Amino acid sequence: MSQLAEYVISALLVLGGAFTLIGAIGLARLPDFFTRLHGPTKATTLGVGAIMLSSVIYFSSTGQGLGISEILITVFLLMTAPVSANMLAKAAMHIGVKSMENTQGNPWDQ
Repeated sequence: MSQLAEYVISALLVLGGAFTLIGAIGLARLPDFFTRLHGPTKATTLGVGAIMLSSVIYFSSTGQGLGISEILITVFLLMTAPVSANMLAKAAMHIGVKSMENTQGNPWDQ
């Protein structure tokens, strides 16, 4: 494995870990349901995607073949996270989950 591949893999792992940590902190610290929904669906998805990409690069550069399972996990994650977040937000709007007082724009109150 080349030194450039090791640097790219290391950078992707650190970037993925940082985004995953930021998403987890956002889930724990943000004030209401709708803002907490952004933590795991945005930052954590990007973080896990970067970690999976580093795994694909590692196994491809060591001669063990293309990591099809990692690619499938990433595609599945990128397809399901936005859909599940949208469904959760619509369900919360339907049952009347309250948002913070100073939130601007309430399209369901028309």
